[in-house]
Amino acid sequence: MRILVTGGAGFIGSEYVRMLLSGPSGAPGGAGSTAPQLAPSAVTVLDKLTYSGNLENLAVVRDDPRLRFVQGDICDPALVDEIVAGHDVIVHFAAESHVDRSINGAAPFVTTNVLGTQTLLDAALRHGTGRFVHVSTDEVYGSIEEGSWTEGWPLSPNSPYSASKAGSDLLALSYHRTHGMDVVLTRCSNNYGPYQFPEKVIPLFVTNLLDGGTVPLYGDGGNIRDWLHVHDHCVGIALVQEKGRAGEVYHIGGGTELTNKELTGRLLEACGVGWDRVVPVADRKGHDRRYSLDISKISEELGYAPSIDLERGLTETVQWYRDNRAWWEPLKARAGVA
Repeated sequence: MRILVTGGAGFIGSEYVRMLLSGPSGAPGGAGSTAPQLAPSAVTVLDKLTYSGNLENLAVVRDDPRLRFVQGDICDPALVDEIVAGHDVIVHFAAESHVDRSINGAAPFVTTNVLGTQTLLDAALRHGTGRFVHVSTDEVYGSIEEGSWTEGWPLSPNSPYSASKAGSDLLALSYHRTHGMDVVLTRCSNNYGPYQFPEKVIPLFVTNLLDGGTVPLYGDGGNIRDWLHVHDHCVGIALVQEKGRAGEVYHIGGGTELTNKELTGRLLEACGVGWDRVVPVADRKGHDRRYSLDISKISEELGYAPSIDLERGLTETVQWYRDNRAWWEPLKARAGVA
C-alpha cells in the first residue's frame, strides 16, 4: 500500500507519518484503541514547508527507505497530478489552520484549504486513488451551548479558517456523491502534544512560561474546548483509513472539556509558576464559546477510544518542550511568536 500524506511535515501530519513508519508500538499508548497495522510499502510526504512545516518533525524516520519527501504546493495541479499517480491512499492534512491569522488575512486559507483540496480531489479522481481521507476540524460547526455535535449537525463556521475548512469538507463529500470516490472525513477537537508549532495555545503558553515570560488569556477565559492528544487523533485517523465507510464523517475527540482558564491553571501548575504570569487580553473576534464532539459513532463502528488522559498528556508535553528547546527556540525567533 502506497500512502500519500499531504502536510506530512506539520504537527499532526508528521505524527501520522511517524506512526505509519514506526508502527503503533513506537508511539505512546494506554488503555484506549490501538492503531491498525497499516504496513505501507511507501509513504510520500507532500509539504510546502511554510512557517509551520518542519523537516525536523520527520527526523526520526528520515532514513526509512519507504519515505519520500516532496516539497511542493497542493495548489500546483501539475505537481499534484504527478505525485498522486500510483498511490493507493491519500491522507490530506495540509491546511492553513490558525484562526487569528485567518482573521488578519483570509486569502491564504481559502486558497490552500479550498482550492488545494479541489486540486487533490481532481487528481485522485483521474488516477483512481483507492481512498481519500480528508482531515478536518470541529470548528466547522460553530459553537454549541450544551450537548455535543453529531456528524450530521449543520455546519455554521464563524471564522475565515473554519469557513474554508467547511468548504473543503463539502467539496470532498461532493466527490463521493457525484463521482463515487471513496472519500471519508474526520473532524477532531483541539489537538496538543509534541512538535506543535508554538503559536498554538498550549506550546505558546508552555514555551513562554519556560522562558520566564507571560501568557495572554482571552476575555473572561470561559471558552470551552475538548482536548485531544495528537497520538490519539492519529490512531483515530488510521482506524478511519482502514475501516471507515465511504462518504461518512467520523468525529475524533479526547473526552476532556476545559475552559481556557482551567487549561491555563493546569499549564501554570505544570510549569511551576503562578497567576502573576497571566495577562488578560481583549477577546478574539467571533470567538466560539464552546466546542464538543459526540464520538459514539467512531467508538461503536471502529472501536476508537482515547488512550492518553489530559493529566498525563499535559505532563509529558510540558516535559517534551523542556527537553527540546533546540526544536522550538529557532521557530519562535523566525516567526516572531511571543
